[in-house]
Amino acid sequence: MTFELRDHTADVAVAATANTLDGVFADVAAGLTAAMCESWPADGERFEMEERAEGREALLFDYLDRLIYERDVRGVLPVDHECAVRREGEEWVAEATARGVPLAAVQARDVKAVTYSEMLLERRDGGWEAYVVFDV
Repeated sequence: MTFELRDHTADVAVAATANTLDGVFADVAAGLTAAMCESWPADGERFEMEERAEGREALLFDYLDRLIYERDVRGVLPVDHECAVRREGEEWVAEATARGVPLAAVQARDVKAVTYSEMLLERRDGGWEAYVVFDV
């Protein structure tokens, strides 16, 4: 058997900056939406979700993974993201909402998964910066 490992470009990355941790979470989610679809109609109902994790980076991963899950289960493109992030004891919590546009109303690219590859979430210059790679 022979094989060759090759680079592939089956990934898309989102870089986001915001003044607050809440804002950078919502901005990365908006980047995920943009990676899936260029435009969408104004219809769709808002849905809520909550994620908990042991660290900020794990919370960002879980939040984005949940958005992909909601897309698959609800059959919607999550748009218009709002997110509130806080520390609660030993956990980080994200309470979020998004508007779910029916996938039948858009032509969406399939983003398979969020990855930890090159993930960055840190405070810089009085604001927050994030970088996340998605498998497409």
